[in-house]
Amino acid sequence: MTNSNNKRKAYALSLLAISTLILSACNQETKETTEPTSQYYTLPQITAQYDAQEVQDFNSRRNQGQTNRYENLVIPNQLILRQPDNLPSSLFYDSGIEIAYPADGVKGIYLTAENVANAEDFNYLVDFVNRTDLNAMVIDFKDDYGNIISVNESDNPTVQSNTSAYLDYKEVLKVLEENNIYPIARIVTFKDHLYATEFPEHSFHDVYTGEIWEDGNGARFINPFSQEVWDYTLDIAIEAAKMGFKDIQFDYVRFPEGFESFEDTLDYDLGRFSAYQSDDPENYGEERVIAITQFLAYAKEQLAPYGVDVSADVFGYTAVAGNSPDVRGIGQNFARMAEEVDAISAMIYPSHWGTEFFGILYPDLNPFETIDEYMYSEESALANVQNDVISRPWIQDFTDMYSNPDGAWQYYGVEEVQEQVDALTKHGVNEFLLWNAAGVYTEGVDYTPYEETAQ
Repeated sequence: MTNSNNKRKAYALSLLAISTLILSACNQETKETTEPTSQYYTLPQITAQYDAQEVQDFNSRRNQGQTNRYENLVIPNQLILRQPDNLPSSLFYDSGIEIAYPADGVKGIYLTAENVANAEDFNYLVDFVNRTDLNAMVIDFKDDYGNIISVNESDNPTVQSNTSAYLDYKEVLKVLEENNIYPIARIVTFKDHLYATEFPEHSFHDVYTGEIWEDGNGARFINPFSQEVWDYTLDIAIEAAKMGFKDIQFDYVRFPEGFESFEDTLDYDLGRFSAYQSDDPENYGEERVIAITQFLAYAKEQLAPYGVDVSADVFGYTAVAGNSPDVRGIGQNFARMAEEVDAISAMIYPSHWGTEFFGILYPDLNPFETIDEYMYSEESALANVQNDVISRPWIQDFTDMYSNPDGAWQYYGVEEVQEQVDALTKHGVNEFLLWNAAGVYTEGVDYTPYEETAQ
């Protein structure tokens, strides 16, 4: 019996050994057939076709419309799509203020916050507009120190900290609505002492002292290359639009005057606009032009849901000087800015043109001739602009006894203001804004001489 058991054990051990050998062989075969074979490839070397300077030059030409993506492709010099003039009101934010765009064009006056706050002044100016063919008011919403005048509902803490709450423009807008006076919110854009002081990283610094740069009048500017600055400005503009202002007017939408002459003494961040820098003298400073132009395009886009127009104040000189170095210095290219806004307001005060400008010995003494000559330059600057931009110049209703020597200036009254309006009328321009820093305007001017001519 013992011998029989031993035979069974030996048989079982033999089967186990054979099974182990078979399984081992199968596993080895499976491993050999399933493991991938490693293969290595040598990839071709990639080298840049263009150096950094060529890329910058291309970006510059592209933004000036001087490039085609495909060789021999001719792009028609006209708009392919155009936004309808009258979109349904349901598409836009409802401020509750209903004031239509003036049928015969905007003709307005400028008011300071003090003019609005003083009930006697404000009521007089409302009556003045009602008694004339004027129909609009430009009111400071953010002044040139950075103060935001009116209480507002912004959730931006910096907007709130810089709000003086001097006035409640909601109540003011109700008065303008009752009198059918078109409201324009003036927003001083890149001249801002408060923001520059609070956020010095978004300003300009003296390379020698490290201090925030100030101009000769002690004014501080914020950096137009900064996206944070753009967004802060638009947060303010949106509050104005939500209140019921129908036009957002950006003033000081530029770099400091003469920037090209002292930029090497400043430290500041160009951000993404460094890609547009060029050593080509014909394009030097192009990055500033692109920054200002793109800011206006961005503003137009961000404000679109609120159904407001966007306008910009610009030096009249830029329409005359074209692409000159000092124009690129401040970043204001008249024609390219005109492509991005609903209205462009050139500041063309006769007293501000130098001696013999336009061939006129003393422009301040010749308001009609000065405005007339300027308008030829503006017409030329706008000739190839595809946008249906409105020309709405700032004209002079103040006496300037400081810009010119004795004998080269005069007191401005009915005749001098009238001559400017008449000159604009000669060129078919029926929109304009009157500037007087104190909010004091001349009685007795005919603001619609073209109606008499038509009769």
